[in-house]
Amino acid sequence: MNYNGKNLNLAKNMRSHMTHEEVIIWNMVRAKKFLGFKFKRQVLIGDYIVDFVCESKKLILEIDGGQHNEPKNVEYDKKRTEFLNSQGYKVLRFWNNEIRENISGVYEVIMRNLLE
Repeated sequence: MNYNGKNLNLAKNMRSHMTHEEVIIWNMVRAKKFLGFKFKRQVLIGDYIVDFVCESKKLILEIDGGQHNEPKNVEYDKKRTEFLNSQGYKVLRFWNNEIRENISGVYEVIMRNLLE
């Protein structure tokens, strides 16, 4: 795949500056601790950087803050998800407050999708 150098640098930077909620999810899924599935973080797929991906299951985890409710971002996220779906990926989106307030529910959703 031909990666845009700017996006590659951005992805590297994002790995070093994760949000609190991204750290929580990364600690949950990293190092094959999550049911033996391997996740990577801040990965380029096409022109997009996804928060977390399990390549073997074609499963993407996106962690969304309030900015994703803004109309321009809703449209961007829709287009992005359509592209990722067209590449065979399933995208799961979690709001920051879900991660803070219902991490066990988030865990269950991820686990259920990995075991499908």
